[in-house]
Amino acid sequence: MSAGWVPKRFWTKATAEPCDGGYVVRLDARPAMTPGKSPLILPTLAMADAIAAEWAAQGEKIDPAAMPFTRAANSAIDKVTPQFAEVVALLAAYGGTDLLCYRGAEPSLRRRQDAAWDPLLDWSARTHGAPLTVTTGVIPVDQPRDSLDRLATRLAAMMPFQIVAAHDLVAITGSLVLGLAVMDRFVTAEDAWTAARIDETWQSEIWGVDEEAALAEARRHADFLQAERFFRLCG
Repeated sequence: MSAGWVPKRFWTKATAEPCDGGYVVRLDARPAMTPGKSPLILPTLAMADAIAAEWAAQGEKIDPAAMPFTRAANSAIDKVTPQFAEVVALLAAYGGTDLLCYRGAEPSLRRRQDAAWDPLLDWSARTHGAPLTVTTGVIPVDQPRDSLDRLATRLAAMMPFQIVAAHDLVAITGSLVLGLAVMDRFVTAEDAWTAARIDETWQSEIWGVDEEAALAEARRHADFLQAERFFRLCG
């Protein structure tokens, strides 16, 4: 297969149908498969409909970049499912260095952080029994083991499809608490994004906006919102 090979459309109609264990997307009579050759069995009809719509919208040449729900579902089946414990542990580790726990020393920045981040940490303590310790600066601070274990347990209770979304919600922001707050609907995805970018917004107000950095941030923003949408499709 040459490096320039592009897969072409081979179906006329994409439909979502129930199957044993969930829902499947059929491309004409053929069920869609993952890149790892596993059946693309989905947990909800809403997700199957969304993925079928992505396949239906393809032109003559398939553009994987235009199929984010399909890519996420493929990752859930091919990557997360066979190494579920390892992925959960990777995400749980963000609790030990959670963005919300590291505050700036500059008064105006600190006021913004306190206003946006304290309610989130209060929510974590109240809802998950997981209080975390706040510090000033970037020197690592030890977090309560019980709190980290409770947050890890919350992740471990999710299905692989949810973990795919959780990965982006947590990794993009650098905050396990913020990611969980979006998943649990304590904050909207847009409000969470704004909270996660407080430091960057403050810096840009002082030094101006770097165009290249702004483009990269826009891509991360889009990926973050897409992850939240995928999480909702999990049911």
